[in-house]
Amino acid sequence: MTFKLGYLLSTRENVMRGDHTTTGLLEAARQAQSLGFDSIWIGDSVLARPRHDPLTLLAAVATRIPDIALGSAVLVPALRNPVLLAQQLATIDQISEGRLIVGAGIGADTPQVRSEFQAAGVPFEGRVSRLLEGFELCRALWRGETVNWDGRWTVKEGVLAPLPFSTGGPPIWLASGVKPGIERAAKHFDGWFPIGPNPQVFSQNNKLYRSALEANGRNKTDGTTAIYLTVAVAPTEKEGEERIDVYLQDYYLAPANVLRSFQACCGGPLETVLAFIRSYVDAGAEHVVLRLVGDHPKMLRDIAMHRTQI
Repeated sequence: MTFKLGYLLSTRENVMRGDHTTTGLLEAARQAQSLGFDSIWIGDSVLARPRHDPLTLLAAVATRIPDIALGSAVLVPALRNPVLLAQQLATIDQISEGRLIVGAGIGADTPQVRSEFQAAGVPFEGRVSRLLEGFELCRALWRGETVNWDGRWTVKEGVLAPLPFSTGGPPIWLASGVKPGIERAAKHFDGWFPIGPNPQVFSQNNKLYRSALEANGRNKTDGTTAIYLTVAVAPTEKEGEERIDVYLQDYYLAPANVLRSFQACCGGPLETVLAFIRSYVDAGAEHVVLRLVGDHPKMLRDIAMHRTQI
């Protein structure tokens, strides 16, 4: 099966180490592109897990790195006014000449994320309907027609410019691992983008996604199935898994076993990691996004060199 391979930039990890610069991030993006990776991804959080703003950095990557798709993994659109967001995404889509993919989610229900919503002046409750209406408004603005909107947001005789490079706007992939979210991805968006938990459940949920596409009058092959995986290449499985446990606990300030219950992770020798990635491709993943734990330049080279084994 043909699949695409993406790389998540280490925005959060760099900030955790006290590195607030962007030079290394842009160089990592350049390396991934030169090694044949198909996409570059950037995570989102303001105060819950502080890092670089994904939209600004995506624009920078778009100008520096040619011939590679760019995406958010994942954006929390409910934190942003959708009129401003529509303009920002349209501008990035123009800068990248249609290479933008908008991975989006509702935000996890944790105290830190709730505080982040509060700090942004956005109610945490109703974030699903806020996401849906927000993207509906974005798409209305992306048509280039006069928009009158009376909902959570009010728009009177609004016309957006620039329009996106992609007709109708960039593709939107919804991040969700639960049945209602998977069905929303099939009904409203262009792809489904979970983070796990394992190949067996992923395969079952992909079948649900494909069936939901048909149930909503769409072609079964219309949507993209993606997956977000966390991997660590190490001399032994024990060392790799320990690296991931420490990483998860430091990153999320939560027990690793809890996070592993819904996030797909694998540490160990290269052949073990490649087999892990392949298990998701075999289960239906069309686009695999890798979050790397450890020596990023070396892992990028090793995975790229052995990509044919996936």
